[in-house]
Amino acid sequence: MIDILQIKKPVITEKSTSNAQFNKYSFEVNMKATKKELKTLIEDLYKVKVEKLNILITKSKPKVFKGTRGNRNETKRVTVTLKEGNTIDMGGAIK
Repeated sequence: MIDILQIKKPVITEKSTSNAQFNKYSFEVNMKATKKELKTLIEDLYKVKVEKLNILITKSKPKVFKGTRGNRNETKRVTVTLKEGNTIDMGGAIK
């Protein structure tokens, strides 16, 4: 069974939207997700063929905001490269 909660949200930034022309899409995912799980999840969820996955883990680091000390959260992002002819509609149902 595929756990759909492995993908938290799509990453919508200027760089990630410009990479869509090269069939590359970015998602924020669960820290415990593996490449094999993510590949099968994205292929089943979006009905596309995945060519390659790149994973970026951003470690937490201390920050000060308005005099209050704290830490940023650790995040794990995956950049999915799709095979030629496949696309993902990142806009969803936005009108």
